[in-house]
Amino acid sequence: MGDPVFDGDGREPRVAVIYSSPADHDTMSQAGALLSRFGVAYDEHSLSPHRAPRALADWMAELEPRGIEVVIAGSSGSAALAGIVAAHTTLPVIGVPLSTGGLDGRDALLGLTQLPPGVPVAAVGIDNAMNAAVLAVQVLAVADPLLRTRLWRFKDDFEKAARH
Repeated sequence: MGDPVFDGDGREPRVAVIYSSPADHDTMSQAGALLSRFGVAYDEHSLSPHRAPRALADWMAELEPRGIEVVIAGSSGSAALAGIVAAHTTLPVIGVPLSTGGLDGRDALLGLTQLPPGVPVAAVGIDNAMNAAVLAVQVLAVADPLLRTRLWRFKDDFEKAARH
């Protein structure tokens, strides 16, 4: 398991980033980098639903008591991790389909979008942990005017960079 990453103000993490294999760290760390840019505290964990089911259950039970507001879950194959997390919480879950395996993430993307009714997971593009972080910030910004201001600046900067 990873250690919590606190923002500059020492606040507790608001977003949890999880993935099932340490091999997914490079892709999923993009989410943490962008969350840090927005000043959003997060924590990051690698927990396999198949190899560490009890540890995952304990982690999921502590999400809300710890003040986590959004979960970003990197999922490969059948998208099991994101679906399992979504089934065990009422928090918004954003799934990042990972391009591992023979179908280069298309299986995970399909799995994320075909979860059963009542178990929603928002899906972003394959390996696009950055968009997952932006979406997490947008969810938090609904009730956080400072984050909303930072989002507008981010989008303005993004547009300016695209024009050059």
